[in-house]
Amino acid sequence: MRSLIVKQLDYDLTPVAGLSLVGHHLKRLEPVFKRIDEALPVRTGVKTSDIVRSYVGLLVQGKSDFEAIESFRGDKFYKQSLGIDLLPSGVRLRQRMDAHAGELFDFLQPLIETLLHRGSPDYGVLPCGWLPLDIDTFAMDNSGTVKEGVGRTYTGVDGYCPLAAYLGSHGMCLELALRPGVQHSACETQFNLERVLPMAQRLSAAGPKAPILLRKDAGFDSAELMRQIESYNRSDLVRVDWLIKWNPRCTDVAEVAAQRNADARTPWEHPRQGKRVTVWEEASCIDGIERPVRRVLRLIERTIDAKGQHLIQPEFTLEGWTTSLSAEAFTAWHIIALYADHGTHEQFHSEFKTDLDLQRLPSGKFDTNYVVCALAALAMNILRLMGQAGLHGPDAPVRHPAKRRRLKTVMQELVYRAGRLIEHGRRLVLGLGANDRAAKAFMRVHGELFGACG
Repeated sequence: MRSLIVKQLDYDLTPVAGLSLVGHHLKRLEPVFKRIDEALPVRTGVKTSDIVRSYVGLLVQGKSDFEAIESFRGDKFYKQSLGIDLLPSGVRLRQRMDAHAGELFDFLQPLIETLLHRGSPDYGVLPCGWLPLDIDTFAMDNSGTVKEGVGRTYTGVDGYCPLAAYLGSHGMCLELALRPGVQHSACETQFNLERVLPMAQRLSAAGPKAPILLRKDAGFDSAELMRQIESYNRSDLVRVDWLIKWNPRCTDVAEVAAQRNADARTPWEHPRQGKRVTVWEEASCIDGIERPVRRVLRLIERTIDAKGQHLIQPEFTLEGWTTSLSAEAFTAWHIIALYADHGTHEQFHSEFKTDLDLQRLPSGKFDTNYVVCALAALAMNILRLMGQAGLHGPDAPVRHPAKRRRLKTVMQELVYRAGRLIEHGRRLVLGLGANDRAAKAFMRVHGELFGACG
């Protein structure tokens, strides 16, 4: 093998040519950026909208620390592709985020909604015709730090417990709201619903026009939250149904099992030796809700565990799901399957923590980290849109068949592309390598976005 001679060329190259695609998506947000600059003007220096653009440019590369911007100081392509007039230093980026975090709160939701409304993504409607809206909290491990808001989470680590809301089975994020680590799932969730549910209704009305199915786990099993969800059902709005896992609280499982055993009409299924399952329904009456609500219950009795070990006493597992979906359209087993599909959102949590490098947040200030999480939701949606447009066609880079590509795949195939910025005849040309296997898909997506966004 011949030795390689390393040489620095006299022209600029970029390892992230895919930022040109990100820049086209940011052009969709120009009206919101204009409002940001009007609300937070500066006399000289870096515009507030350029602060946001600069940080989103880092997030789509999987970089969350402010100092990472230093690698792009003097990089003409970074500024040109993202529409940045003046690039901040790492120190300035941190200072401006700290100074204006609270004032940016009001613009975070419009950024996400405008992107999704103008991007017209495939949200992923369920086979039953409903558009899922999955809401849940997850833990971010920030152990060993003294950051504002860090506390003991339900997983037993010190950190934060943000609440995430994903619209559709393809994981479009409507909100990633940072919360202190000690905050309970249901606490202050009504404020999140006030933002997320109307947004989901507007996006569904503008897109798939499908009714919304809100799915949440047992931490949100609250009659007050169900009444709030029902309040959004009006004739002029997209219909909202819900499917919430039941919290048994102090229910005596052994007594319930005895009642089912005593009833000769109880239907039992035997999926394997030593295990039997019964499923039934009960009407649920919730004050303030007029339409029928039911609870699907499942009792599992095990006398032999999964490894074949005989148990001295039977083990009972009682689960339940409260829903507004009608019994005529959805059987009890359909309800259980719909909730099992809710578990897909755990993959989306993982993408935030690993692909976008948000396990440990970059600032010591809670408000700044709140803005970081919201901008991460925006970056996730941009990468989702890029993945849908560029990684599913016949000219896409070779990958196994899939309905959705994870964020890391989009970064690897579309963002991390080598390119050369060429100025010629008063035009800027982004040159891709002759051996770039993703070039055809890249140019196709770039052309589509250029035609749509300019």
